[in-house]
Amino acid sequence: MKSHSELHERALELLTIRGIDLDDIADLVLYLQKDYVPGITREDCRKNVEAVLTKREVQNAIITGIELDMLAEEGKVSQPLRDILVNDEGLYGIDEILALSIVNVYGSIGFTNYGYIDKVKPGILQDLNDRSNEQCHTFLDDIVGAIAAAAASRIAHDDPNKSEIMK
Repeated sequence: MKSHSELHERALELLTIRGIDLDDIADLVLYLQKDYVPGITREDCRKNVEAVLTKREVQNAIITGIELDMLAEEGKVSQPLRDILVNDEGLYGIDEILALSIVNVYGSIGFTNYGYIDKVKPGILQDLNDRSNEQCHTFLDDIVGAIAAAAASRIAHDDPNKSEIMK
């Protein structure tokens, strides 16, 4: 069995291999929280992203999803699943189910954060959904959105009255 630190390192390595910088995810968190937390900075958001990434269930989801994306790209997944993954078919839904294991780490607010960000696809999410290159991001786009949603939820849980300031 791999140690927690080995899982953490592998999850970070896979994100890097797939072109994801933690600041890209922090930007998504900032997008979600800027209207609710006065003075929030990208650095605040990044610290919360880093905290989310210490969770074993998050690491497991990252490793599983990215490995499946890469295997589909390499043609190492049988049909019809390969075509489903490479084309990111809308009715597949398993990619979102995997992402929900990340979203729920900080409670139900993560679910609404995730639904919103998955719908509008700002920042890096728009790039990951661009199918003009050879890479398969069926799982990765949902994983990145889920990490951002969980980090935003972590911020909300840090001070539940922050959203009241804006009213």
